[in-house]
This record gives sequence, C-alpha cells and structure tokens, in this order.
Amino acid sequence: MKIAFYTLGCKVNTYETESVWELFKEEGYKRVDHKEYADVYVVNTCTVTNSGDSKSRKAIRKLIKQNPEAVVAVMGCYSQMSAEEILEIDGVDIVIGTKHREQLISLVKEYLRERAKINAVTDVSRYKVFDEVHVTHFTENTRAFLKIQDGCNNYCSYCIIPYARGPVRSRSKDNILKEANDLVKNGYHEIVLTGIHTGGYGSDLDNYTLYNLLIDLSNVVGLQRIRISSIEINELSNEILHLISTSNIFAKHLHIPLQSGSDEVLIMMKRKYNKEEYLNKINDIRSKIPGIAITTDVIVGFPSETDDMYQEMVQFIKECAFSELHVFPYSKRSGTKAALMKDQINGVIKSIRVNGLLELNEVLATNFINQNKNNQLSVLFEYSDELYTYGHSDTYINVKVDKNALLHNKIINITIENAKYKDTIGKVV
Repeated sequence: MKIAFYTLGCKVNTYETESVWELFKEEGYKRVDHKEYADVYVVNTCTVTNSGDSKSRKAIRKLIKQNPEAVVAVMGCYSQMSAEEILEIDGVDIVIGTKHREQLISLVKEYLRERAKINAVTDVSRYKVFDEVHVTHFTENTRAFLKIQDGCNNYCSYCIIPYARGPVRSRSKDNILKEANDLVKNGYHEIVLTGIHTGGYGSDLDNYTLYNLLIDLSNVVGLQRIRISSIEINELSNEILHLISTSNIFAKHLHIPLQSGSDEVLIMMKRKYNKEEYLNKINDIRSKIPGIAITTDVIVGFPSETDDMYQEMVQFIKECAFSELHVFPYSKRSGTKAALMKDQINGVIKSIRVNGLLELNEVLATNFINQNKNNQLSVLFEYSDELYTYGHSDTYINVKVDKNALLHNKIINITIENAKYKDTIGKVV
C-alpha cells in the first residue's frame, strides 16, 4: 500500500505528519510524494486564516482528483474546526481533528472494511492529555523538530488556534528525552523545540518547567545544538537566558513574536505586554547574550491600524533591530474577536504596508549579517544544488558555500565572504 502526505501550516504540523507516517511505516506502507498515485492520502490542514481553510480545501480536492479511488483522510486544525464542511467534499473518507492522531491507521482499516465515512473529530476545549506519538526520522529535514507541548491559553483576539488545539498540555519529560536520544542516535545534530505555545511548557506540570527541560536536554549525549522555535517575550526568564548564554549547545537565536509596534494595537490584539516591556527585555537579552539573533513575527493591517500606528511600528522595529522579520498581512479569521471589529483595513493598504516592512527587513537582515562578517559562524549544512551547499548558522543566517556534498548534516565553522540577505556566501574555515 502506498501513502502520501500533504502538509500545510506550521512546524508542529510537519512534526505531526511525521509521527503519523511512522505509524503507517510500521504497518508496511510505502511513502510516495503527494503528486504521485497513492492508495491513501493524508492532508494535514491549517486554519490560522480563512485563506488557510481555502488552501486546505484546494489540496484535498486536488488529491481526490488525482486518484478518486484512494482513501482520503483529513486531519489538523481546519478539520477540528470544520469537520462537517470537509465531509461534504465528495471523496473525503475520514476526518480527524487535533487529537488522537495515533488512531488514524485503525480508522483507515475501519474505512477499508466498512466503506462508510468516518467523523472522528471530538471536542478539544477541555482536553488535558498530551497525545503521545514518537518521531525518529524526518523525511525532508536535516534539523529535527521535537514537539514538547500542545494547545494555547492566550486567546489573542486574532487567533483561532486555542479553539482548534485546546488548552496547554505539556509532554512528559521522559518521553521528550527518549525521543531526543533516539533522534541523536539516528544522526540528527540539531533539535528544534516546537509546540503551539512552546513557552507555556510546564505550566500544567508539578515542579517541572521549561527551564528544567532545557537543562535535561542539554545533557543529552551527542546532541550538538538546541533551538527554541518560538517563545513569548514574557516567558524568557532570567534563568533561561543565563542557561543560553553559558551553554554552547543552545543556538544563539530566539524567535520572539512582536505582532505590532503600537501599544493601542497590542491592546486590541490582547497581547500580554507593551512596547516598553518588550524593548526592555530585548535589551536585557542582548546584554546577557551578545551577538544573539532575534527574529520576530509582525501582523500588518490589523483592524483600526492607522497610518500613524503603522509608522510607529516601523520606528519600533528599527529600534529593536531584529535580525529578520516574518511579515503577515492581517487576515480575517471567522470565529475570532478581531473578525468582528470595525474599521477592517483595505487590502491595497495592507499590501503597501507589508511591502514597506519587507524592504525594512532586507536592511535589518543585511545589517545583522554584516555584523557577523568577521566572525566564525557555526553552520549546519542541509542540502546542495548544482553550485552551492546551503545551511543555517546557529544565529539562523542562511549561508551557502561552494558545493560540497560531504558537508551535508555536519556542523562546520565558516567565515562570511559576501554579506547579502538571501545570498550570503561563506567559506569553510
């Protein structure tokens, strides 16, 4: 039996796709590309925006058209929120949400027996159990993702994810450490800690925190680099910062979402900090960890965002001197408080503002790369094309060197020869 996966959305979805694949692999399935003929297609969906829902439906229909006789199973956040809508698509056979993914293989067997549509989506709002799955290999990644928690308790006004994922559930220390050890044994040198609300890890556990977990992971024999995928500004405790600053195993890179550089907008977003608190912490981080890369997410065109508020954000981003921005135009998501707000911003205005921040991003990123021009960078090399071999430094600079396939999956020191955003050329030391 052949199986193919189509994954939309975040790193957590990538991880969860791999966890489901491991279950099917144990049953003797062969994995093929989603563009190929398969007996089973699994679509792992995203519902962050309405357009995410649309992309998910498009992917589902494309796979059904590719092989109308295949078993089509849909999982993830969109299916959790809109199971009936997905089941109305002719050709969808199984819908499962954001929990009990380990049951998918038994559901496929049930469908093959009974040939009756299956809706396995259940309420997640009070779910308090971390669904334990285990990933030992990643099909397309040199860096391994390790999911440490699920769910979110923040309820930002623009975000549907707490409703799709439920409350914070932390994974047990023993299972995280077992998976980390297995990944190292299978040749992974860098582990990226992922979750829906990574910094919330441990908030539902007794006397075990994210700091405790980071210490335990730093003692995994053979692990060379740990990276935190994303963490909120108010979850970076002094003890975590001290650990990162004093241990060579932690990537000198933190992704800290900002979302807006206007206090008025931050209040409307229901974020849990203001500009002053955010900047003070950024300065504190840099004083403790010199040279650290700080990347961020920003949302442009939130309802009621005026030109003055946008310009305020531009100036604040410059003040923070991020090493890279991930810029998103605000996209209305049905079911959120922000979707009901007045003064929704015109799409043309949002595009202009997005482009402005993308131009600023290129300047900031180039500045950060230039600051590292005389330093040796520790780079994990990931893949090659005809001319170059590519990788990311521990400060998350994307670097290329003259092609050398022997560098794949190795952490090597390089120096920068050409400091240009998205075209940084290095030389192996």
